[in-house]
Amino acid sequence: MAEIIEEGSLVFVADGEDGIGSVRRMLPDEAMLLVYIENAGDFEIPVRAVRSVHSGKVMLDPDKLASPVLEAIGNARKPEYPY
Repeated sequence: MAEIIEEGSLVFVADGEDGIGSVRRMLPDEAMLLVYIENAGDFEIPVRAVRSVHSGKVMLDPDKLASPVLEAIGNARKPEYPY
């Protein structure tokens, strides 16, 4: 990875798309991140699922994410209170 993952870094699944959340913290074993995903809450994500880190952005690799995380990502940009 080009940079160190920092608390507060924005999290993305693809360059050029809106962020889906932010890094809350590295968990003690440093093999996991606690990531807040919009409209879904906090999820533990393995560091091996991070594709790259640059410019204060953490890019995830969807192929390495668990189904509940993928579902949360799919709902990240949906309004909380649909009209």
